Amino acid sequence: MASVFVNRLQFLPHEDFDRYPRTLERDCELLASAGCDIVFAPSEAELYPHPQTFKLVPDPELADILEGEFRPGFFTGVCTVVMKLMSCVQPRVAVFGKKDYQQLMIVRAMTEQFALPCDIIAAETVRDADGLALSSRNRYLSAAELREAPRLYRVLNDVKSKVEQGERNFEAIEFDADAELARHGWRVDYVVVRRRETLTAPERGDRELVALGAAKLGNTRLIDNLEITAPR
Repeated sequence: MASVFVNRLQFLPHEDFDRYPRTLERDCELLASAGCDIVFAPSEAELYPHPQTFKLVPDPELADILEGEFRPGFFTGVCTVVMKLMSCVQPRVAVFGKKDYQQLMIVRAMTEQFALPCDIIAAETVRDADGLALSSRNRYLSAAELREAPRLYRVLNDVKSKVEQGERNFEAIEFDADAELARHGWRVDYVVVRRRETLTAPERGDRELVALGAAKLGNTRLIDNLEITAPR
């Protein structure tokens, strides 16, 4: 089973809820070809028959940084709808993509803390041949922007390579990554190296890390990440 739902609670007033791509017919075709048996695609009126005044607020130490800093309240919307979808479907296993890495960590922590009978499985990010992570928002990019967009992936790969080669000056690595994107017209929100599970700054000896980036190309905001295993 797959759920398809554009969740109003995740969008800030100035964001793109009304124009966000809705391609349910095509989604169903792709899901059928991948072996999906059921598509759960409730309408907004069905999922929110009354104003959703009860909301699930995640731990601010995990949710108010990175994406949460630039999109305040976003993860409250995520947790609220995920809890509601899980209540409707009652899955034994749920799959969340690594592309939304912070979301994956938050949903996993939420599931554990509420003792939900559901295992959260991480799915690898799907990419085009040039490395660009697939996303609904890629539809907003012009032809020129589509050619430039894979640079975010290349920059994160460079960060990953430096750390895996033993560099530990994370501030310098992050500064260089920011500068590379800015030189090519990106407006950078962040490029950082963090611990995987907590998304806090690495400390001496930490090996299980992740490089995360978010930046605007034209009017389109793109995010991506790459897991890193630092040397001993």
